[in-house]
Amino acid sequence: MPEDATTRATRRQLILACGALAREVNAVIAANHLHHVTVQCLPAGLHNRPKEIPAAVRAAVAEHRDEYDDILVGYADCGTGGELDRVLDELRLHRLPGAHCYAFFSGVAEFGRRADEDMRAFFLTDFLVRQFETLVIEGLGLDRHPELRDAYFGHYEKVVYLAQTDDPRLKREAEAAAKRLGLGYEHRLVGLGELVPAIVEFAEEPLRPREKRMSER
Repeated sequence: MPEDATTRATRRQLILACGALAREVNAVIAANHLHHVTVQCLPAGLHNRPKEIPAAVRAAVAEHRDEYDDILVGYADCGTGGELDRVLDELRLHRLPGAHCYAFFSGVAEFGRRADEDMRAFFLTDFLVRQFETLVIEGLGLDRHPELRDAYFGHYEKVVYLAQTDDPRLKREAEAAAKRLGLGYEHRLVGLGELVPAIVEFAEEPLRPREKRMSER
């Protein structure tokens, strides 16, 4: 059964989150009064370097594990090709659901249901709209080499903005980003999706240690 507030307050709980989720994770914690939960964020730039995520998570867990009773890793697979899960199997820790933030913001089942229609979609979230210039244009070198646009985006048909908030300014910026990439545009207000129950469940009833996969037992 869920722990009462007094018991929860005595636990030291940590979410090691992707920096791209900092605003949203902290919003869930504040809205649900989860004041006993601490958030530490890894660099958001890892979004463009997913192969570095597993090692970064491993190092962060090693740094903080003795300080906390429970740790939730605030990443989905995020392009690590299963390597993050292999690290988490070893560390006996859990992560957020789904293959990436686009899935858990949309709802993993809903994202899968729309997989065919979104096969050639480039996704943006609130964070990626705010950081479009830094992470997409500068991060991919398009500011210096605009001719690379076709190499990166030639196989896409549209930008799908999976919005966490109903912000007119971000809508305008997302549509401008789509035009800049020469793509169609679609806006979907999805909110925080499965991020909310994942964090609340962790905070109210600490997860049992992750079981190792059968192949590793």
